[in-house]
Amino acid sequence: MDSHCETATGFWRRLRVTPTKLAVCSQLEDDFHCMSVTVHHDGGVAQSVEPTIHRAPWTTCPGAEATLTQTFRDLPLSKFTERAGQKRQNCTHLFDLAVLAAAHAADSDTLIYDIVVSDPLAGERSAEIRRNGELVLHWKDKAFVLTWPEAIAGQRLDKLRQWIDRQDEATQEAARLLQWGMMLAHGRTIPLADQSDASKMPSNCYTFQPERARRARRVGEIIDFSHGSARPLDNVEPALPPSVRRA
Repeated sequence: MDSHCETATGFWRRLRVTPTKLAVCSQLEDDFHCMSVTVHHDGGVAQSVEPTIHRAPWTTCPGAEATLTQTFRDLPLSKFTERAGQKRQNCTHLFDLAVLAAAHAADSDTLIYDIVVSDPLAGERSAEIRRNGELVLHWKDKAFVLTWPEAIAGQRLDKLRQWIDRQDEATQEAARLLQWGMMLAHGRTIPLADQSDASKMPSNCYTFQPERARRARRVGEIIDFSHGSARPLDNVEPALPPSVRRA
């Protein structure tokens, strides 16, 4: 990735979608997470949904795998987005992977999104998302207020829904992924001790629901991909049946 963000210390996230005739695997890796969702389908309906958590920040996260399977199994691929009301009951990362997989199940080629968010410099961050190596969006923000590009300057990062909804479908997808990546990247600036009590977090995901938050414990390796030569998903293969795995 040829990028001005690449030379800065910051947050890296890669999402990869590998479609085959009757299965599609969607994966992500970043500082805090490494996960996969494989959707087996008949061309229109999800016959099974198989999530795998390779690395996650909380002891309770693995329980979200069964919830995701129940959320999407036997559902038409075209209706995955209609389950948005159940997102907070799921691991939000697995949920987004399932939706991304369904959206690209009919694609003929692998899709890769790369997100890089620089650590703040004088309070400002630079962020970009690339689709298969091509720059799609480049944003800057300061204290969660966008400063670039001019079209969204002055808007809060978490209040972009109206602007995003006015874009074409491909830009909407990239914008949502970049928005979420920038919000996750904020975790790099918060001391670990201050983000290790799940009971103090808003109940916006599976682990942070009150019945689990009290017993959730912070675990998991944190990897800074902006140092060294390793890149997200370098060591993770698509989770597809042996009969359809690509060489």
